Amino acid sequence: MTTSVKTTKVYDEIVDFIASGTTPESVINFKLSDIAQERLDDLVYQHTMGNLTPEEKKELDTFLTLEHIMTLAKARAYTYIKVE
Repeated sequence: MTTSVKTTKVYDEIVDFIASGTTPESVINFKLSDIAQERLDDLVYQHTMGNLTPEEKKELDTFLTLEHIMTLAKARAYTYIKVE
């Protein structure tokens, strides 16, 4: 069996966060790590320069979709906290 290096996508942290279980408070407090934020910043910069590969464009698009879902989840999480 050979060992391969796993390339971490910028959206992997969001997927891992959701998969590990959440609370309204943890959803509200979720923030990308510095490494993931740097990757995102690089993707956005490369996009503005017109230098994204098709795979990087897919990565950025997937992140933006998940980021939108997280924004909606954060807004909803506030309603759960206010009810309790």
